Amino acid sequence: MMKTLRARPWLAALATSTLLLALPAQAAEPSAESVDKLLVVTKSQALVEQMYGHMETAMRAGMQQALGGRRLTDRQQALVERAPAEFAAVMRQELSWEKIKPIQAGIYRETFTQEEINGLIAFYESPLGRSFIDKMPVVMQRSNQLMQALTAPMMDKMRAAMERAVAEAQAPS
Repeated sequence: MMKTLRARPWLAALATSTLLLALPAQAAEPSAESVDKLLVVTKSQALVEQMYGHMETAMRAGMQQALGGRRLTDRQQALVERAPAEFAAVMRQELSWEKIKPIQAGIYRETFTQEEINGLIAFYESPLGRSFIDKMPVVMQRSNQLMQALTAPMMDKMRAAMERAVAEAQAPS
């Protein structure tokens, strides 16, 4: 092999350039500090906190829709009003930022190179990037509202299908 490479300099150059081109694929994993900085500049913790509120609101709307305007006793109404807050409290505990952050940081370190993390930080620190981050909660809230509107009829159809299936299963054969 060495004799072949010496006899054909173009082959040696090709082998060397192939190795050099492969080097970027082996780019260094981003540092924990840079990933932490990216999570800070993207206001990731605040987005997680906002998610809790959106989930509680969505649950309240879903429960009201499921009730379909039925009259409830005072006790039932109190339970219906308390359930979303209890759900949100469990979610805040089980999906706390302290639990989510290491997972998120690990995904970023596995997915991006140091150069990409640096570029993302530069973007999110720019005026355009800050504007994107500041407007993202509005985009997410509006998306959730529209998705609820799209899924409400589907949920009604699914509930009706389930009720039919249960009725058919309970009917004598």
